[in-house]
Amino acid sequence: MQTLTIDLGERSYPIHIGTGLYERSAGGESLLARHVPRRAMVVTDETVAPLYLDRVLAGLGNVPAAHVILPDGEAHKHLGTMETIIEALLRENVDRGGTVIALGGGVVGDMAGFAAASYQRGIDFVQLPTTLLAQVDSSVGGKTGVNHALGKNMIGAFHQPRAVLADIGTLDTLPDTELAAGLAEVIKYGFIVDAGFFAWLEDNLDALLARDRHAIAHAVRRSCEIKAEIVEEDEREHGRRALLNLGHTFGHAIEAAQGYGTWLHGDAVAAGTVMALDLAQRLGEIDAATVARGTALLARAGLPVAPPADMTPERFLSWMQRDKKVSDGQLRLIVPGAIGSARVRADVPVDTLHTTLEHFCGSA
Repeated sequence: MQTLTIDLGERSYPIHIGTGLYERSAGGESLLARHVPRRAMVVTDETVAPLYLDRVLAGLGNVPAAHVILPDGEAHKHLGTMETIIEALLRENVDRGGTVIALGGGVVGDMAGFAAASYQRGIDFVQLPTTLLAQVDSSVGGKTGVNHALGKNMIGAFHQPRAVLADIGTLDTLPDTELAAGLAEVIKYGFIVDAGFFAWLEDNLDALLARDRHAIAHAVRRSCEIKAEIVEEDEREHGRRALLNLGHTFGHAIEAAQGYGTWLHGDAVAAGTVMALDLAQRLGEIDAATVARGTALLARAGLPVAPPADMTPERFLSWMQRDKKVSDGQLRLIVPGAIGSARVRADVPVDTLHTTLEHFCGSA
């Protein structure tokens, strides 16, 4: 097991990365139980529950625990489903000393965390991410929330977990499409911060796709290290943390326009990243070789490198104007530079953005 710490003062917490993190040691308590001192409510979904719920409940040992099983998928990430979690907490009389345990992917983690942030004005929660995307991105950093018909993740709160237990053994049951979706976020870290990590991903992508444990553990650890460093600097996304949204403004527009759950989040981010690369080249930030290199790695991972055929520039712009990064009516975009760097720009000329949108919408 490897352990990182996100240093946020009194809100600091560990990220544990390894295998067998839910199990109890011989004659002792589990790592999980050490982070859940009192009553627990396990929030999971209908796909993950048959695989790991019993293991988690057994790992809690003598800690009293109830559970709620949600329908699976991004289509259910809304206030109605969150109300199901709140009702379960109320029915079980969970008090302010209780802990919500999020067992699942990013959707479960976001909703369970938001429920924990809201219930009795805030109780503890622990993240048990079971997808690569959740382990490297959504479980770390305290962003919680749900979607609305008019925008993705527009309702939520910053609420840091008590701990993150990223058991990479859970990735053995992950469908190939979900593994690839997680790699979109892993590759993102190389783009924005670490050129050496990007080169390592180029050299080790086949091992990652084959689920080599050593390669997976390194990718998860390095991704979490990068995100931890950025979150420590900018917890509430007033500055540098916005870089973590590379490809997301385009990607969120795809997800919302297609209907939540139609496109996986990582797939939409991958297509959005290629669009951001194209925009960066048109702005003179990068050359064609950099665009080709980034696009090739995403394609090798089995990810889409263009938006859906029915997207138009008008549909993109309509949804992009509702993005959380819009400030005073000005759309802010994450524009990549040389591999390992990116910046936030609020001065992208409208006609240049239109040219990128027309290029992809015309060729999809």
